[in-house]
Amino acid sequence: MHKKIDSPQNTFIKKCLFLLDKSRERKKTGTFIIEGEREIMLAIKGGYSIKTILFCSEIFFGNLTNFKTQETEIIEVSLDVYQKLAYRSTTEGIIAIAKSKALSLKDLKFQHKNPLILISEAPEKPGNIGAILRTADAANVDAFIIANPKTDLYNPNIIRSSVGCVFTNNIATGTTEEIIDFLKINNISFYSAILQEAVNYDTCDYTKPTAIVVGTEATGLSEKWRTASNQNIKIPMNGEIDSMNVSVAAGILIFEAKRQRGFLS
Repeated sequence: MHKKIDSPQNTFIKKCLFLLDKSRERKKTGTFIIEGEREIMLAIKGGYSIKTILFCSEIFFGNLTNFKTQETEIIEVSLDVYQKLAYRSTTEGIIAIAKSKALSLKDLKFQHKNPLILISEAPEKPGNIGAILRTADAANVDAFIIANPKTDLYNPNIIRSSVGCVFTNNIATGTTEEIIDFLKINNISFYSAILQEAVNYDTCDYTKPTAIVVGTEATGLSEKWRTASNQNIKIPMNGEIDSMNVSVAAGILIFEAKRQRGFLS
């Protein structure tokens, strides 16, 4: 038997709403909210521990055992409660509370001896972060690293815009200085997408351990990346402006590296 919550004013439901709205609450409790069957399954596949499943029997018709472990609590909620918690207008009637990961550089492990890494410095907009995560997933990079993160990675907007790719990628965060040190210690060449002292991106060799580094559209990359990188790279543009969406730029650069490695099919 599982318990049922009918009132949106329930203390536990209020705590769930805090998790949705407040990064501080997510960090304090070490938990976050996942909405949707696919996203929850991707989180489980990505090694995330599911503490609680909340479902609305009026909407959800799947198999709860797909999401349950020994430590998972199952709670049925009324339609009123579910609609209070649901972030999306089109929804599947299931929400999870999961334990977050530290995402520390020191815990980062590569599956291959010749890793390909995508690095994004100071991304702020959840939509852009989600799109870069989807790019990283599509390229199946060995790691996605965020330098100087400005936004909580477990923000519901990021989970939603990444379509769950926040769970499919091997992710770490750190300061720009820490990441540069990490790359040098591990003998990983890195190429910074920056206009100064740059060569066309397709003239470089990305077949050895490589990291591609992108900045924001507004401010680009910090000076540290410009001076420390093995080579600065640029994407030639023929239009009136000299920038493009960061996820598009990341896709062009990372898939050139994939092409050189013969990983495209």
